[in-house]
Amino acid sequence: MDTVMVYTFKNSTLLSSPTPVQRLSGQQLERLGSLSVADATRFLSGIQLKDYGGIGGLKTINVRSMGANHTTVYLDGLPISNAQNGQVDLGKFALDNIAKISLYSGDRPLLLQPAKAYASASSIYLESQLPAMENGQKQSLKAVLKTGSFGLFNPSLQWQKQLSTRTTASLSTAYTQANGRYRFRIYDTNYDTIATRENTDIRSLRTELFLNSELPDGNWNTHAYFYQSKRGLPDAVVANKFKPIMLGLGQRQNDRNIFLQTSIQKKFNRYHMAVKAKYANDYTYYTDPTIVKLEGPLENHYHQQETYLSLANSYDLTKGWGFALSGDWQWNKLNADLDNFAYPTRNTVLVASATRYKSDRLTLQSSLLVTWVQDGTKYNQAASRKTKMSPAASLSWQPFFQKDFFLRAFYKRIFRMPTFNDLYYTAIGNTLLDPEYAHQFDAGFTFAKTFNQQSGYINLQTDGYYNLVTNKIVATPAANQFRWIMYNLDRVSIKGIDVVLKGGLSLSRDLKLDVGINYSYEDARIKTDATSGMKYNAGEQVPYIPWHSGSFIMQVDYKNFLLNYSFVYTGERYSQAANSSENYLQPWYTHDLAVGKGWLIGHRKMRVMGEVNNIFNQAYEVVKSFPMPGRSYRLTLIFNY
Repeated sequence: MDTVMVYTFKNSTLLSSPTPVQRLSGQQLERLGSLSVADATRFLSGIQLKDYGGIGGLKTINVRSMGANHTTVYLDGLPISNAQNGQVDLGKFALDNIAKISLYSGDRPLLLQPAKAYASASSIYLESQLPAMENGQKQSLKAVLKTGSFGLFNPSLQWQKQLSTRTTASLSTAYTQANGRYRFRIYDTNYDTIATRENTDIRSLRTELFLNSELPDGNWNTHAYFYQSKRGLPDAVVANKFKPIMLGLGQRQNDRNIFLQTSIQKKFNRYHMAVKAKYANDYTYYTDPTIVKLEGPLENHYHQQETYLSLANSYDLTKGWGFALSGDWQWNKLNADLDNFAYPTRNTVLVASATRYKSDRLTLQSSLLVTWVQDGTKYNQAASRKTKMSPAASLSWQPFFQKDFFLRAFYKRIFRMPTFNDLYYTAIGNTLLDPEYAHQFDAGFTFAKTFNQQSGYINLQTDGYYNLVTNKIVATPAANQFRWIMYNLDRVSIKGIDVVLKGGLSLSRDLKLDVGINYSYEDARIKTDATSGMKYNAGEQVPYIPWHSGSFIMQVDYKNFLLNYSFVYTGERYSQAANSSENYLQPWYTHDLAVGKGWLIGHRKMRVMGEVNNIFNQAYEVVKSFPMPGRSYRLTLIFNY
């Protein structure tokens, strides 16, 4: 028969989603010039990345101005948690083994999922790469070497093997070493000099084992993860202080993260079941030699444990209508060698019921989550028991017969529990804190079109949203800078618009072009607290939330050559709730460029990529007083055997 050409919109399954979805996957992830998951999230709309500088700096994200604690990160369907402070350092997760990054605002449009999936304002799903054997191979080996500025040395190996017709295994390991030093300019009314960022080194080792098996009408996978790092924590550049008092006397942090998780999904005619389990054991050592106590320099040890179990069930009443019931149990414990520490534990039970109806032109989904939280402490008083209900509803509608335009909307009420640090940190915690509550409203549309004659496509997503956060948890200094008070104060009103535009075109058989544009507008204001009547900073923009931000990506493929150009922009913002001139932060932007070439040597693939990041050497700060690197270079060699 003659050749048949099929043209379709990329990620067409996302077109009719009733909640906003953004996705990075495949070659786009490989070519973004990103070392970690945190770097890649800069190219998603509505995200603010907090980066404390350098390769080893802490990196957390904030989605739609809700705060890092309102975003849950999932790896292969199971949550990555941090009961101590609620923040997940995405800089610890390399892109080598990640096949897909998905950002969901509101609920994920899926029935069969854990109850915890309904318990956050937004979520990021990381999906591991599945082994893909070619040319009848039973095993493969991928070696990658990255080197470049800041003394970077980053080799990694990934071994994949076909254990049986249905089961595959993937073992990977990576080592990262960098001194992290880079030059930056200090400038104020009394001081103007070029300095070098110190105490920014890192050494880390990551090892992962991933097993996957395709079952009859189901799937099973197990993921074991080990990460260990030693890093310096650079000081803020304030009062002309740009290095530790003496080299080698800066703040240091050692981390060790271990988890083992497994999940199984099975389909029995109309009934679907998913069972997930996880155990995590995390250790952190922190020292600051500049703070000396009677027994010596400050040293703190933190040890976290977590056990998580989930059972999800769904039943299809008809072809397009189904129900789901999910139940989760999570246990957390935190030990620390702080004076008068409470040694808290937390038991959390979540039960969610959901229903979903889908026809040719209409999708409706609603859910109700009930959460029970019980804390316990070895010393001092524990927070009171909490029982909360969180409803959500969403819809997607195709108003015309052409399947290229959809309207969507959702509402969700959610809350987040105070973290262990919020409640129990010595001399800081406040066990009387109330949870934060958030009301989320969203309305938008998606449009997608393919152009068959030139193999092109275009996709546009636009959403307007309004979030209202009450009982906002804040901290202020008390008697001194080492003793703070945690309390509920302000309400925060957040209005915004997200725009995501993607397009692609095959200009010839050998030449392809893909373009992506993201834009966000956010007006996030602190409101007066009705109970206290306090008017401090009322009407001011929330710290670190820019009014305007966006990114641009262009990828060009020509035969075995590739080119990737990216641009990231963050507009003006303030570092404190008081929007004064001394807290004003200038807009910043970066240009990055990557060029590569691939070879095929027999059945072996080889590729080399050269990158220039921050081409114009712009000086900027993501977090005030933590200067970011200027122009940098990186060389990547990839060999597939």
